[in-house]
Amino acid sequence: MPTLLDRLERYFEFQTLGTNWKTEILAGATTFITMAYIVFVNPSILHEAGMPVTAVVAATCVSSAIGSLLMGAFARYPIALAPGMGLNAYFTYVVVKGMGVPWQTALGAVFLSGVAFFALTLAGVIRPVVASIPRELYSAVAAGIGLFIALVGFRNSGIIVSSPTTTVTMGNLRNPNTLLAIFGLLLIAALLAWGVRAAMLIGILTTTAAGALFGLVRWEPQMYRLADISATAFQFDLGSTLKLGLLEIVFVFFFVDVFDNVGTLVAVGQKAGLFDRAREIPRLNRILLSDSAATMTGALAGTSTVVSYIESAAGVVAGGRSGVTSIVTGVLFLVALFIAPVVGVIPAAATAPALIIVGCLMMSHIGEIEWRDPAIGVSAFLTMTAIPLTFSIANGLAFGFTGYTLLKVLRGQFRQVSWLVYVLTVLFLARFYYLGHGG
Repeated sequence: MPTLLDRLERYFEFQTLGTNWKTEILAGATTFITMAYIVFVNPSILHEAGMPVTAVVAATCVSSAIGSLLMGAFARYPIALAPGMGLNAYFTYVVVKGMGVPWQTALGAVFLSGVAFFALTLAGVIRPVVASIPRELYSAVAAGIGLFIALVGFRNSGIIVSSPTTTVTMGNLRNPNTLLAIFGLLLIAALLAWGVRAAMLIGILTTTAAGALFGLVRWEPQMYRLADISATAFQFDLGSTLKLGLLEIVFVFFFVDVFDNVGTLVAVGQKAGLFDRAREIPRLNRILLSDSAATMTGALAGTSTVVSYIESAAGVVAGGRSGVTSIVTGVLFLVALFIAPVVGVIPAAATAPALIIVGCLMMSHIGEIEWRDPAIGVSAFLTMTAIPLTFSIANGLAFGFTGYTLLKVLRGQFRQVSWLVYVLTVLFLARFYYLGHGG
């Protein structure tokens, strides 16, 4: 008679995916440690919108846990979720501070965007949109996100810094934190070269320990109680959102959530080899429902839009292939509710090297692109470069998608493009116009 573990292994397709419990747990821990910074960065951004820090810390942990658990148990994918960077900045600086909208009303807009995402997924509208993305761009999205992750890692490590003259330039390589990051980069690369599956986790923890040894790790615990979440939980104001008619804001939250989720799904799925040869995405509706439900949960708890996190690729590199990886990450976010100050010990210098290495490994997908076909090659290049240079997965998809459609039309192959692709291209062009007008 099969045991509970046997049933779980069948449900999560361990044999098909070639994985096991040890690998999945290790991968989930790796993903969590790589993205744990959100527990503190998200509250610091939303605090500027007037939201209480400790309440948003709790809301961040709760929404990340529920989103990751849903994605793991329901959709069975190794993709973790948390409040999205970029969208939290849009929430604070554009909607609340720029437009003078109360944060309670802005949370109402986030909730409505999640409801729209959920309803349109159930209605079968989102699936054909995802399916319409030219298959040739899948590898470009994966490689572009690799460049994006690496850029974030280089920036967080201090190896690359901003420059008013050249946009970016080399940082101070004598800075102790930058030297610590370089040490971590070499350590993780060496462990990978030796075939160590736990290279990412060992590298992050060892680099953190080295930083503590040399006095580079700062731990400043603050009073924190789970009950603090009451200051933001269920505080969203739908009445004001509808009264103000913030349809434009709701659309932005919805649009970026959908396409960031799709981009992350494509990149992580490509890296993990989770798609079949026809590039069909199994259980796509479950993925989309999990993401939209997480956004609604986040708004209810008191945080901005929850999205799929590209740092999930770190767990995939560590061997994660099933939903157990995300479940482990979700459980660790629940644990973080009670030990949030301890999570804050891990410095950016320890996680930055992991991001750089993950970016490097994801570049392997460049070889899958048919560069000799200009319609594909140019579109792929636009996608790959726009993602890191605009700091947006959605922008990269928009550039590549639009370029692909226009080049097909200009080459006289307009019959090869479906009506839905034309509709989406018009929407992307309208989005570009809106963003340009807003600037």
